[in-house]
Amino acid sequence: MAFVCSATWIAKPGEEETVRDALEKLSPASRDEPGNRYYQAYQSPEEPNTFRIFEVYDDEDAFKAHATYPHFEQWALGQAIPALETRQRDFYETLDY
Repeated sequence: MAFVCSATWIAKPGEEETVRDALEKLSPASRDEPGNRYYQAYQSPEEPNTFRIFEVYDDEDAFKAHATYPHFEQWALGQAIPALETRQRDFYETLDY
């Protein structure tokens, strides 16, 4: 089984480009992390302040390591997260049938 994080980020009014810019840099670096299987960010065309990130890791340890990398600290913690109104994360495990 793999560890899955489904995140929803709602940008503060006027901060959509700040979040989009951070995700543009964060996404490719996150895909190169050891233990990362999939990392894809999405922006709602109907609600441009709403972003979703779908992440799949080998296990929970690989997910936890994600938050320790310099690219996460710079682009997520340093740029995107301060520009958010809300941040929600839901966690799952894949059903490998």
